[in-house]
Amino acid sequence: MPVVPSRTVVIEADDRLLPRIVADAGDTAAKRFLEFFAVTIRNKNTRAAYLHACRLFFAWCDKVGIEQLVDIEPIHVAAYVEAMDESHSAPSIKQHLAALRMLFDWLVTGHVLATNSAHAVRGPKHSALRGKTPVLMPEQARLLLDSIELTNEVAYRDRALIGLMVFSFARISAGLGCRVEDYAPRGKRWWLTLHEKGGKRHEMPVHHSLEEYLDDYIAFAGIKDDAKSFLFRAANGRGGELTDRPLDRFKAYRMVRRRARNAGIMEKIGNHTFRATGITAYLEAGGTRENAQNMAAHSDPKTTMLYDRTGEEVSLDEVERIQI
Repeated sequence: MPVVPSRTVVIEADDRLLPRIVADAGDTAAKRFLEFFAVTIRNKNTRAAYLHACRLFFAWCDKVGIEQLVDIEPIHVAAYVEAMDESHSAPSIKQHLAALRMLFDWLVTGHVLATNSAHAVRGPKHSALRGKTPVLMPEQARLLLDSIELTNEVAYRDRALIGLMVFSFARISAGLGCRVEDYAPRGKRWWLTLHEKGGKRHEMPVHHSLEEYLDDYIAFAGIKDDAKSFLFRAANGRGGELTDRPLDRFKAYRMVRRRARNAGIMEKIGNHTFRATGITAYLEAGGTRENAQNMAAHSDPKTTMLYDRTGEEVSLDEVERIQI
């Protein structure tokens, strides 16, 4: 009789890298599990997300009494998906299910499992016509940029990084991955080379405001001749000076939250807000979705559509037509 877990089971993370149920399956299973993340997934953010998803699932298996890897059946995966309904959004559940499907496929091809128990399990339906990322109004973005007091290297860095995300539509990972040499002249204009997801090399002409921010930052930090070094660097404590170490996205997020609070912006914005803000401002100024897609390096035009907020505002005159 298979174990059918309850919907009320709490989903918690396992602190170990190698889940107990995988370790108990033997050396081949353990090696195959680790190889899945090291060999098949190149993007470090995707790797971290998929590892987290798989560890959550196997920790849940421990809680409901599934002893062996080969005992996992589709009904268990389906019950896990239902249990997640209480604590996770539909996109998050779909990502977790995708991670399990890929991992089990890898274990099947490695002769660890006979079948993929997650293959036939359906995830929740999800359709979005508008993205959930908080978007700043142009005047809010300007207020935030102008509120940064340029007193030290960190302040110049922060303004340049926020400006890069706004004016180039760069993802935070692409922005933090920039080297000094990725900002370079071409003819009479300056261009920025971004290394986006999937190894995509994306080149963008630099907006005049961003050019000012980058020039000021590079000159003040004295990094013009450090071509191979990271453009955006971590701070050395609270002294306002920068190190040679790259800034990571978690510290960038904390910086964004701090700068927003200082500017009096109450929305819970994050790194992705500025990419969304730039795309939205471009579309509202009459830019085309096709060009926005190219500028944002979106592979799917539906992704760009999530940022198109034009035509959504309902005027007061229209509301007043409801005469009751």
